[in-house]
Amino acid sequence: EIAMAIIRIVELFSDSLKSLYSLLLYFIMFRKEKTMSEITHEIDSNFAGRLNILRAGVLGANDGIISIAGVVIGVASATTNIWIIFLSGLAAILAGAFSMAGGEYVSVSTQKDTEEAAVAREQLLLDKDIEAAKKSLYAAYLQNGECETSAQLLTNKAFLKNPLKALVEEKYGIEYEEFTNPWHAAASSFIAFVLGSLPPMLSITIFPSDYRIPATVVIVAISLLVTGYTSAKLGKAPTKTAMIRNLCIGLLTMGVTYLFGQLFSI
Repeated sequence: EIAMAIIRIVELFSDSLKSLYSLLLYFIMFRKEKTMSEITHEIDSNFAGRLNILRAGVLGANDGIISIAGVVIGVASATTNIWIIFLSGLAAILAGAFSMAGGEYVSVSTQKDTEEAAVAREQLLLDKDIEAAKKSLYAAYLQNGECETSAQLLTNKAFLKNPLKALVEEKYGIEYEEFTNPWHAAASSFIAFVLGSLPPMLSITIFPSDYRIPATVVIVAISLLVTGYTSAKLGKAPTKTAMIRNLCIGLLTMGVTYLFGQLFSI
């Protein structure tokens, strides 16, 4: 029975990781369709926006793993009643997923509103005083490291093409008309949190009571190493440091909730 339980949890854990990777690959590989006749190399102007959504997804999965692992291990430490453990975990998943999604939506919406306000402000400047707008863009180029001659040439060139785009991008560092969609970020966080919660939730409910907690700790540790590695790769940071840091935080969380559960053991 123990062997069958181990095989089953490994299969379920593998499926949950496949689902998480499918989500990540969807955002990474998503591209606009190009016809065969196109021979020019286009710049992916919305890459930063999709990267932000992908990072939100990875962080959501990481939070799902740690949060739900802490809850179910704490409850399992206090009682062996599987229904109490299951309902506690399920409530934590729903609360955490909606909290993550809501937080991402509010955060990205605020960022989008700020960026749109900056665009509107520069458009108003262009409409009211084009010379002031030229001086403003010229000053922005100087501040960004251009010499006076280069700044003047770039300013003249920008006002022949798309002055609003140049003003927004140079003064605020905003990708013109490429705002991150708050609904995409919210959905990414929600789905990722739920997927991240599956390894601890499945292992704590499927394994026999004697092996429930240690098996969950092992599976959660593996999951945290995966998300730590992924987040480090996305941020081009050292993978080993990120993995160890992620693992230590997860183990600390599970240790604290386990001890807390022991204090109120039923």
